[in-house]
Amino acid sequence: MKVLGISGSMRRKGNTAILVQKVLEEVVKKNDAIDTEYISLADYEIGPCIACMKCKEEKKCLLTNDEWEAAASKMLDCDVLLIGTPVYYYDVCGQMKNFIDRTYSMYHDRKLTGKYVVTIAIQAEKGADRALETLEGFANTHEFSFIGEIEGHATDEGDILRDEKALKTVGKIAAKIADLG
Repeated sequence: MKVLGISGSMRRKGNTAILVQKVLEEVVKKNDAIDTEYISLADYEIGPCIACMKCKEEKKCLLTNDEWEAAASKMLDCDVLLIGTPVYYYDVCGQMKNFIDRTYSMYHDRKLTGKYVVTIAIQAEKGADRALETLEGFANTHEFSFIGEIEGHATDEGDILRDEKALKTVGKIAAKIADLG
C-alpha cells in the first residue's frame, strides 16, 4: 500500500508541510510495511485549468506547459491521499485550487475512484471549516473513501506542533491508515 502526502502550501517548511509529514511518520511507526511519499506543491509549477474541455475526449489534460502531469502521476499511484492546505481567506490556497481544478481531467474516467483520502487544513484563526469543505468536495466528486480530516491551528512556522487537538487527531488518522495496510 502507498500513502501520498501533498502539502499545498508554498512554504516548504510551513505548518501544513509539518502536519502532512507528521501523519506520514506516524503511519510508518504504526505499520512499517506501508510505503509513503511526500510532495510539496511549492516544488511544482501548476497552472489553472483553462476549461478547454479537451480532457473529456482525450482522457487527460492537454496542457503541457507546467508540471501538472508529474504531480498527478504520483496521485494516481497512491492508495491513500493526504491532501493538506493552509487557509487563505477562508478557503484553500491558490496552488491547491489549481491542483484540484486540474483533476477534472481525471474525472471523466473516474481515475481516482476507490482511493482513500484524508483532508487537512491549517488556519490561523478561522476558515478551516470552509477549506475542509472544498477538499471534501474534491474528494466526493472523485469518489474517494473518506478516512477523516484534521483541522490545525497555527500561525508561525512550527506552531502546529503545539496544537494538541490536531496532534491527537494525527494519531487516530495514522492508526486508521495503518490498519488498511
